[in-house]
Amino acid sequence: MILCITEKPSVGKDIADILGASTRRNGYFEGNGYCVTWTFGHLCCLKEPADYTSDWKRWSLSSLPMIPPRFGIKLIDVDSYRQQFDTIKNLIAQCDEIINCGDAGQEGELIQRWVMQKAGCSKPVKRLWISSLTDEAIRDGFKNLRPEADLEPLYLAGLCRAIGDWVLGINATRLYSLKYGIRGQVLSIGRVQTPTLALVVNRQLEIDNFKPTDYWELKTLYRSTLFSASGKSFDSQEKGMALADSIKDTPLTVTDVTKKAGKEAPPRLFDLTSLQVECNKKLNLSADETLRTIQSLYEKKVTTYPRVDTTYLTDDMFPKCGPILNSLKNYQGVMAPLRGKKLRKSKKVFDNSKVTDHHAIIPTGQPLPDNLSKAEQDVFNLIALRFIAAFFPDCSFEQTVVNAKVDKIAFKATGKVILDPGWKLVYAGEKKDDDADKTQDSDDSSILPEFTKGESGPHEPRLVKKTTQPPKYFTEGTLLKAMETAGASVDDEDLREALKANGIGRPSTRAAIIEILYKRGYIVKERKSLRATPAAIELVSLIKEELLKSAKLTGIWEGKLRQIERREYSAQEFIDKTKQMISEITLSVMRDSSNRRIVAEQAETSDAATGGDEKPAKKKTPSKKGKKKE
Repeated sequence: MILCITEKPSVGKDIADILGASTRRNGYFEGNGYCVTWTFGHLCCLKEPADYTSDWKRWSLSSLPMIPPRFGIKLIDVDSYRQQFDTIKNLIAQCDEIINCGDAGQEGELIQRWVMQKAGCSKPVKRLWISSLTDEAIRDGFKNLRPEADLEPLYLAGLCRAIGDWVLGINATRLYSLKYGIRGQVLSIGRVQTPTLALVVNRQLEIDNFKPTDYWELKTLYRSTLFSASGKSFDSQEKGMALADSIKDTPLTVTDVTKKAGKEAPPRLFDLTSLQVECNKKLNLSADETLRTIQSLYEKKVTTYPRVDTTYLTDDMFPKCGPILNSLKNYQGVMAPLRGKKLRKSKKVFDNSKVTDHHAIIPTGQPLPDNLSKAEQDVFNLIALRFIAAFFPDCSFEQTVVNAKVDKIAFKATGKVILDPGWKLVYAGEKKDDDADKTQDSDDSSILPEFTKGESGPHEPRLVKKTTQPPKYFTEGTLLKAMETAGASVDDEDLREALKANGIGRPSTRAAIIEILYKRGYIVKERKSLRATPAAIELVSLIKEELLKSAKLTGIWEGKLRQIERREYSAQEFIDKTKQMISEITLSVMRDSSNRRIVAEQAETSDAATGGDEKPAKKKTPSKKGKKKE
């Protein structure tokens, strides 16, 4: 008998149908030589401190840092989990071979392997690796099962992530809570959550401390076009007016007219983070809502695997794209310009070197079910339009730069004319999201009249008053982008791709980290803006160890985990350096004699990364025993 272990009952049912395992049993399906069972996501987790020694149950500075000689796993103490685990364990004992059908990613690999390890599995294991749950994809996956050894580096990276989060999160949370908290208050610290919180806090402090400054720019109106003086701004109106008055009777002369053709490529396909950013911007969905929605679309077989960090497709996907486009029945009008033409294949869409385990998020070509929610319809629409746009030609434009002089002062006007909208036709019906300053200034999108080099004439100088602006508060979308690029502010897609290797967290965990910050009482949302609470500001100011709050340093850590996935870095070295780091942090905090305390109240709190909800015992108050999943 071959045993298949999936991550969810719904996926188990789909796979059982394909394999002909049609008889339903308690916790599994069987038939045709197969048994198909499932976990409920995480059935196991790393052991909590008290599982290693009773001395670690009580919160004490003298016990820190807590570093077990060997990390172990345990079954999560939930009745339904224990019952399903017993089913899996019994089936493992009876089977001849196992097929790991968990979600095809780092977390999925960790979930399934921990369950098999806990069950004492010694049977041969193969891996089902698929990017969608369509019948075709499942059948193809079973024809091309991978050896378990191929995924060993992925498992090791997931294991290192879990151990690293345990070592840093649990120890640092106890350390800061005992050293700086009051009345049993928990100050939650985490490898990803704390640098993310620091991004929000630092941005808020920039805004709070910002002092607006007025300044004036010299402009002049010539032939209904507003020219800007190059490099001319003034800290007082009087200085600007003096210069404007001095040139008002001198004619403006056009010194150069440059026209240059340009192209704008279609936006890249979605990875999870860019989809969450777009959904937050256009649909006002939170990162967590977007993740749940795209996961549901994946499970309904209409979109591909969602937890991806690439915006590319592999070359072998190209022949499948035509049929997928044809399947999008509600978008045939939008695709009319593609009819009768050879399908475009761009290196910015198809690149094997940019895809590891999964490609970008695209439609699967399956018919849309009738029961899609409004959010599911809206998210699918974004994915479908982005996929369609990828096969349209670039948007072609002509950019014009007009240089001029008045006396010795240089002026410039710029404009752009769209020659062929190309892919922008796909979005022609959408309302533009334009937050630009609506002034008379010519800019890259202005259409300029024809100018001739050497022409000259009267003009009207004027001063335009402006005020320096503070940075904007983070939204969930812009915070996700900052996490992805380790705090760098990046709009260029090529640079964004380059920085993703060292981002904070993984695409699949970033939404959860933001949710944790809400639950901790560290951030609140005002409309779309994220604001740090007083407790968060005080906590970040208290942390002197850059390793705990630096986005860039945490990004480097993420880069090491990706190197482990590629067999380029040692898992043991990663764990050893993590242990060394927490020892140094503990010593540094212990030496602090400032006697500071954080008194701001917080919402729900818990230890860092294990799912345990440990609390330091309050005097004359019994400790709480509730457990929450991290």
